[in-house]
Amino acid sequence: MFIYLSKKIAIPNNIHLKCVSWNKDQGFIACGGDDGLLKVLKLETQTDDAKLKGLAAPSNLSMNQTLEGHSGAVQVVTWNEQYEKLTTSDQNGLIIVWMLYKGAWYEEMINNRNKSVVRSMSWNAGGQKICIVYEDGAVIVGSVDGNRIWGKELKGNQLAHVAWSPESKILLFGMANGEVHIYDNQGNFIMKMTISCLTNVNGAISIAGIHWYAGTGGYVEPDCPCLAICFDNGRCQVMRYENDENPVCIDTLMNVVSIQWNHCGSALAVAGSLRSSNLEKEVNVVQFYTPFGEHLRTLKVPGKQMTGVGWEGGGLRIGLAVDSYIYFANIRPDYKWGYCCSTVVYAYTKPERQEYCVVFWDTKNNEKFVKYVKSLMSITTSGDFCILASKADDTQPQDAESESGSHARVMYNLGYVLILCNSIGTPLDSKYIEIDPLFVTMTKTHVIAASKEAFYLWQYRVAKKLTALEINQVTRTKKEGRERCVFVCSGIALTWTATRDPICCITATDKTLVVGRESGTIHRYSLPNVVLIQKHTLNNRAFHLSFNCNSSRLAIIDIAGMLTLLDMEVRASADYSSGNQASAGDPSKFERKDVWDMKWAHDNPDLFAMMEKTRMYVFRNLDPEEPIQTSGYICSFEDLEIKSVLLDEIMKDPERPNKDNLINFEIRSLRDSRALIEKVGIEDATQFIEDNPHPRLWRLLAEAALQKLDLKTAEQAFVRCKDYQGIEFVKRLGNLQSEPMKQAEVAAYFSGFEEAERMYLDMDRRDLAISLRIKLGDWFRVLQLLKTGSGDCDDTLLEQAYNGIGDYFADRQKWFNAVQYYVQGRNQERLAECYYMLEDYHGLEKLTAVLPENHQLLLDIGQMFATVGMCEQAVTAYLKCSQPKAAVDTCVHLNQWNKAVELARTHNMKEIKSLLSKYASHLLEKNKTLEAVELYRKAHHFLDAAKLMFKIADEEAGKRTRPLRVKKLYVLAARLVESYHEQVKMSQQSKGKKTEAMSALAGLLEEDATSEDNRIVDNAWRGAEAYHFFLLAQRQLYDGYMENAMRTALHLREYEDIIPAVQIYSLLAVCAAANMAFGTCSQAFIKLESLDSLDLEQRQLYEDLALEIFTKHAPKDSRAMELDEGKSPTCIVTGLPIQEFQLWMCSVCKHCALGHEIGKYSCCPLCHTPVA
Repeated sequence: MFIYLSKKIAIPNNIHLKCVSWNKDQGFIACGGDDGLLKVLKLETQTDDAKLKGLAAPSNLSMNQTLEGHSGAVQVVTWNEQYEKLTTSDQNGLIIVWMLYKGAWYEEMINNRNKSVVRSMSWNAGGQKICIVYEDGAVIVGSVDGNRIWGKELKGNQLAHVAWSPESKILLFGMANGEVHIYDNQGNFIMKMTISCLTNVNGAISIAGIHWYAGTGGYVEPDCPCLAICFDNGRCQVMRYENDENPVCIDTLMNVVSIQWNHCGSALAVAGSLRSSNLEKEVNVVQFYTPFGEHLRTLKVPGKQMTGVGWEGGGLRIGLAVDSYIYFANIRPDYKWGYCCSTVVYAYTKPERQEYCVVFWDTKNNEKFVKYVKSLMSITTSGDFCILASKADDTQPQDAESESGSHARVMYNLGYVLILCNSIGTPLDSKYIEIDPLFVTMTKTHVIAASKEAFYLWQYRVAKKLTALEINQVTRTKKEGRERCVFVCSGIALTWTATRDPICCITATDKTLVVGRESGTIHRYSLPNVVLIQKHTLNNRAFHLSFNCNSSRLAIIDIAGMLTLLDMEVRASADYSSGNQASAGDPSKFERKDVWDMKWAHDNPDLFAMMEKTRMYVFRNLDPEEPIQTSGYICSFEDLEIKSVLLDEIMKDPERPNKDNLINFEIRSLRDSRALIEKVGIEDATQFIEDNPHPRLWRLLAEAALQKLDLKTAEQAFVRCKDYQGIEFVKRLGNLQSEPMKQAEVAAYFSGFEEAERMYLDMDRRDLAISLRIKLGDWFRVLQLLKTGSGDCDDTLLEQAYNGIGDYFADRQKWFNAVQYYVQGRNQERLAECYYMLEDYHGLEKLTAVLPENHQLLLDIGQMFATVGMCEQAVTAYLKCSQPKAAVDTCVHLNQWNKAVELARTHNMKEIKSLLSKYASHLLEKNKTLEAVELYRKAHHFLDAAKLMFKIADEEAGKRTRPLRVKKLYVLAARLVESYHEQVKMSQQSKGKKTEAMSALAGLLEEDATSEDNRIVDNAWRGAEAYHFFLLAQRQLYDGYMENAMRTALHLREYEDIIPAVQIYSLLAVCAAANMAFGTCSQAFIKLESLDSLDLEQRQLYEDLALEIFTKHAPKDSRAMELDEGKSPTCIVTGLPIQEFQLWMCSVCKHCALGHEIGKYSCCPLCHTPVA
């Protein structure tokens, strides 16, 4: 920051001031002094010039009111900004509350305790409560409407100061003996504050000021110190909270009378007098510190005794009470800002956020991009890029590899990060570093960050045409020599060492780096190899360094605001000694005071602009032009134009930057050239520009010559400024014969498109007017010209215009408007896109129907339908463009497997097998086995279906569910196998004309070759037979056909592999006992008792039952049974062996029945096929 005295107001009758306070919101200044003096002043800027804003504008007293009411010296004044009240107190203890009414201040309330003197008053942050402390220890807390909330007598204590905490929960009382006591907001004592800054201090001390910043303007850092307590001996401590055990301690080495934070808590002003070494005279000074105790600036103030200090609300001015005067000092803050690629980058704090809000404001398009950065330290810009330096988060990796040649080492606790961004805030690269980046500069190839001891060099790379993935790969790769850390005391060092001569500033160009030290020494290094090549010694410590465009001269602004120049090349000094001093001046003798900003021209090494207080000076060859009144920060100096930004105005409303706060200044040669061209003529202007050559002036001359169609002069001027396009344009103009045509072309060249179009139309050259508008992309006007012209217009051009307007609306996402024009322009591709964005799928269907077959757009439309899950429409589109595979893939993706299988079978696709297996596995994962069976059956994969069906039947049989259900499942599985047999036979017949026997044989051979499970193919009906006879035996038993039931049960013994043996022999024992065939029954019990599947308890039950039966009945059959031991077929109706030759055979399951028995049935009892 830079500070300088700007104004002085004298108090009448030489009355000495005791205090001063500046209202932060309304701008009123209250000052109190001897003899009851109380004044309220207000400084306001009044100007009609838009460029004169902020500190540059003249300020006058718009209010100067003397308030009558106090008789003694007014000692305390404090503002309540929220409720527009002023509270004052004098040496007699009289307190007056003043209110604003119709632009003037009047008494509202008076209070006089008549016992003691008021030492301090403080309103809380919300303005609802005031705390008043008296010298005798009395404390009163009152409300804004004058009611007393509570009072307390702190006996034995003399009070001197009071302060509220930001959230109004804590009160700090400063005692006359220098102690600080902490109370809650109800007056209950909590503890004494530990004062760390007074170690090794002897003698009586008193508190000079307590100020607790309320956080209304945000914090410069998370957990930032905000409570300042300062003593009259110059010792000060800054704390994060009231019981902070590690406060920041400062020794100001001065006698302090008052302290105050600025509006955002970034600077603490400490006012008082400096103790000089000879003790003859004390100098009034104001010292400025950061919350972390770093000294910023010192302001010397004339006068005998300073008594008070007050900040303006915006932090740009400070008011000082000295003797019988109020001095005002202007402050130029060190904003965190930069300028790159027509973009102003600036940062500010918000009360509700811990991070800095970094705004990238594109001044060309008036667009802004916001980025939040935690613990931001600085913003540095160069070319098209900027560097954001900040403290690294704790979550970042804490180790990284540093490459510095032979001294490579691993750094730990990398606490800082440099982020490389483009002009819209997109991070392109970043580096974690160990050194504290207090000073950062950058060139087109390097970023240099410096701490007090060392500087870090990073050769950054930005690939403009790489993809995001490739950029990530570039940033992750480290190459030898791209990074280096250099210590200013010992070159490349291995350990961190403190230096007695710290770095205080740096600057760099592409080939040179200059490092300034606090002793006044300047080191010059070569880049990129970082070799120390030169040292210079200055009289003062440098604060800001800047190279001109060819690195031949260095500008130095020292800590006192003195600007000096230093030639970096030996030959320049030789020129001055040879007599060139008159033309160029001697840079060694150049000095300017109160300078706070400067910028060299980008294209002229002898041209620079500087800010001196509120004036901008432009120097050419060290000769100043007339000053320009402004308080802007210089963005760039190029093409004889200075771009300046009024950051003070922007920071008043940083969320809405205004283009009015960006000002362009033309230097004198540009203004003079323009005046010569306008008022005198081109010839004289040409002579002047030849004497003061610059590409910008030649371009100005070329443009003026073009306006007057002086083509020869225009061409010469374009040649001098190396504008190839301008030369080509002049040649094209020379080939035109018509004068109006030339004028129209020139008008278009200078962006006078309306004028050019009018000229073309006057010449009846509507085609040229249309061509001009097409180049500009003004399709609305093209369409208008096409429709309003006489005669038929070109259909192709008309469609192009409609499509151009459609593109205009589509780019702005106005899809509905775009559709109307794309329809007229017959642009089916963009029409499909608009329908898709509008979710007008009916329109897409119509478009699909209209498009011819195999149109390339159909594939895109199919993809659009697929992305929204519209399977049927997507399939239609894919099939229309002969893409059945894409249609099948879409069906699979959308789980429309039936449709996929149907399509695959219809188009004889080879991948049907894999597709079916995928779908089947998909169904089986969801336990939809029957759906998988149905899928295989529909696809004519009968064997796969049969396998699944047999699996289901086996599972159901194992669950011992209803036998009839199990039989049906086995029948269904067997019928699928029969369908498989039929399919194999048909496929063999289709391969060639063979006899039926040969076809059957070939089919059987193929079945045997391809079958994976012979049980399924060869014994397909075995499971169905088992459960058929199991059910038949029980039905016969219940119907009273005991012998038939027993015979059927005896037949069941062949199916022990399907039906559990326990069920078979239990049923046989029951049927045999019912048929009085106890011999057969005994054999069944013997079999049951020998089964391994029974446990001991079950086996015992069978034995007990057998004992009970066979004690009553001998184990003999009542009559002999004729058992068929041969291979006679079994009747599926009766369960008996068929001995007759006349029998019936089912055409499907190939099972037999007695002819007279099957006549009773309409369907086969086993497979349920209708009886023919």
